Amino acid sequence: MEEQLNWAGNYRYSSMELLEPESLEEIQDLIASRPSIRVLGSRHSFNGIADTGGSQLSLRKLNRIINLDGVHRTVTVEGGIRYGDLCRYLDEHGYALHNLASLPHISVAGAVATATHGSGDQNASLASSVRAIELMKADGEVKVLKRGIDPEFDGAVVGLGGLGVVTKLELDVVPSFQVSQTVYDRLPFSVLDSGIDEISSAAYSVSLFTDWAEPVFNQVWVKRKLGIDGEHEAPSHFFGALPAPEKRHMVPGQSVVNCSEQLGAPGPWHERLPHFRMEFTPSAGNELQSEYFVPRRHAVEALRALGKLSDKIAPLLFISEIRTIAADTLWMSPCCGQDSVGFHFTWKQDWERVRQVLPLIERELEPFGARPHWAKLFTMEPGQIQARYERLTDFRQLLLKYDPAGKFRNTFLDHYIMN
Repeated sequence: MEEQLNWAGNYRYSSMELLEPESLEEIQDLIASRPSIRVLGSRHSFNGIADTGGSQLSLRKLNRIINLDGVHRTVTVEGGIRYGDLCRYLDEHGYALHNLASLPHISVAGAVATATHGSGDQNASLASSVRAIELMKADGEVKVLKRGIDPEFDGAVVGLGGLGVVTKLELDVVPSFQVSQTVYDRLPFSVLDSGIDEISSAAYSVSLFTDWAEPVFNQVWVKRKLGIDGEHEAPSHFFGALPAPEKRHMVPGQSVVNCSEQLGAPGPWHERLPHFRMEFTPSAGNELQSEYFVPRRHAVEALRALGKLSDKIAPLLFISEIRTIAADTLWMSPCCGQDSVGFHFTWKQDWERVRQVLPLIERELEPFGARPHWAKLFTMEPGQIQARYERLTDFRQLLLKYDPAGKFRNTFLDHYIMN
């Protein structure tokens, strides 16, 4: 097998083989014949969450749209479909998802399993749109769990890949809508002194970008849902920040052609909610990523705490993004039970130096009960993380129930969940 790397090139998978089944029956046979197996999504993870010393299984060829139900407003898809492909289909049929992550390149099942999110005070993680989940357990049984019916549903959705192979997902959809995106330049941190709520609730989605070199948000990406957030024309200023006169990339020096359309031009939801276009390399490409979630009520305090590390963060950074996410009820979601703010860091690929600064960030965020993104880089101890999930014990029991022998578990899950 050729060497398998994640998309950013910072992680080398240790698996012995990569399997690409084309049917449920083939998945069943592969699971039965392998002692250790782990599903690999679109490789947009930065740590070993998807790794295994055994076999890796890709759902790349199981990427069909099974059914669109306009009466109940749901779409059923296979686990390997990517958001960019699903979104085009939905929009053509007059429907939309409630939100999207920065990248449309990621697989639906992978994003759901790790509680990946977009932005917006009223917008919960992408996993919150799951209405039903179908997965194949270690014994080959196909299990379907439905929201509001099965008590294990909230534990299974953000399953971190440990319960089985997610073969299908039923997602909530909404009527298609238009979005305009305007980027505003240089918003001082001090604007947040009275709280983040007024700014983060000013549009459907608001992303604040800073390089931490000075107490300023270099750019603010404001995504307005037309018909909800007012008139089509974007405001002439955003809390004093002025609209960018030309299209921007949040990472200095990167081509703006990679980014979704800006300058207030209305367009389909799936072409504006992501920061990047499906047909181009997202972000900086050759990078590392970390993200920490804290309760939204602590957003300004956490911002000030991180500001004390600006001289250590800035030299290692491409850019940092701060955005809000609504609470959900999914046991292992970092936003479970709390409206949250995410502090995201896109690092230069210098792991030795980044590894030294992450504990400093984690120490500053400790008073706020920070939870790390499961698929990004962090150095927190298992006990710290486990203490922040009220349903951790229940999730551990769920893993043991669905996969008693640990066929789907790996070093990552053993260390952070089972330890």
